[in-house]
Amino acid sequence: MLIKGDLTDENFSKEVVERTLNEFNRIDVLINNCGVQYPQNSILDISKEQLTKTFETNIFSFFYLTKAVLPHLKEHSSIINTTSITAFAGKKNLIDYSSTKGAITVFTKSLALSLADQKIRVNAVAPGPIWTPLIPASFTEREVNVFGSDTPLKRAGQPFELAPAYLYLASDDSRYVTGQIIHVNGGTIV
Repeated sequence: MLIKGDLTDENFSKEVVERTLNEFNRIDVLINNCGVQYPQNSILDISKEQLTKTFETNIFSFFYLTKAVLPHLKEHSSIINTTSITAFAGKKNLIDYSSTKGAITVFTKSLALSLADQKIRVNAVAPGPIWTPLIPASFTEREVNVFGSDTPLKRAGQPFELAPAYLYLASDDSRYVTGQIIHVNGGTIV
């Protein structure tokens, strides 16, 4: 089921949850995975509008959707957030983006502690360089041509290479895992 809308609108997050419950009668797993990035050479080039848009999209939306779905989650449900290697290593031309990913990392750990008594697990996946539409849309042709070549595996990852990490965190196999970050980044030690 596809639901088109803007997750920076808290009311839309509520609508997503309602429509999902109407269709499937339950929600067991929430994956928060949306983001924007606008490379800038200097913090001085980051406008208030860009900063606001980046935070609204990359972290506010996670709060909104989590708040909307939480009353419907049961024991052993799972919330999985998408953070980034930039939360741990930084990125000189993605200062605002990296900051939101750091916020997602701490959001994950704090929410995991908050929901542990309810036996709702909260974890995250931290991708490194992954081929998504965001890459050619964000970077120059030269940057795209070398994207991921600085990892130990000397390449960017494919989206399908992230899927097993999400599947593990969503499954009962990870019932003893909460507040953790799985790094899928081509071998970069974090």
